[in-house]
Amino acid sequence: MKIPKITALVPMKGHSERVSNKNIRLLNGKPACHWILESLTASKYVTEILVNTDSKEIADSVSIFKKVKILERPDFLLGDMVSIQPLIEYDIEQTENQFFIQTHSTNPMVQPETIDKAIEDFFNQNQHDALFSVTPVQTRFYWKNGKGINHDPKHLIRTQDLEPIYEENSCFYIFSKETNHSIKNRLGANPMMYPISGLEAADIDTMTDFHWAEFLLSKFHSGEIKL
Repeated sequence: MKIPKITALVPMKGHSERVSNKNIRLLNGKPACHWILESLTASKYVTEILVNTDSKEIADSVSIFKKVKILERPDFLLGDMVSIQPLIEYDIEQTENQFFIQTHSTNPMVQPETIDKAIEDFFNQNQHDALFSVTPVQTRFYWKNGKGINHDPKHLIRTQDLEPIYEENSCFYIFSKETNHSIKNRLGANPMMYPISGLEAADIDTMTDFHWAEFLLSKFHSGEIKL
């Protein structure tokens, strides 16, 4: 199947509560947001990257990328309490492209090969109207009353033999303008789960996450670890 042009959506607000300036804070030698922008730029299918931001600093930092188009965040989308869907609804009207991959600036380990394979797999099927990345987890989980969620505590088996539970890792979502118009959700009505490794899914939400991402990037680019 011929894959259409894809627009990447990468919203970035200037204020961050737990990691100061996390979008442009230096991470392993470059602004943190540059890692995902480099991967999107290297994608075979992403033709433009929309960065919706309220920060001139961020806009200046990301303007070096040829595929990036900066959208100045309008007043009605300003503030820490604005959820992702209103941003998506605004952004997808700023382009003629009909298909989108929405990512975050805080996922520096996501590779262009993973992005392209996810896009290919999505367009090579017709059962699902959206795709989202997940991380398989094989760990014993419990409800607060002590009852096992994904296992029987009275009959323990090896954790590697547990049926995986899939965590939505927020690394990327693929959907169409039509789907988002009708469902009002980046997950669509019948999404396809796309597993990636926990290392590649590293997300920066706290300073601990930031240091972990810095460690992973260093080890990955030195060839000491593989994703």
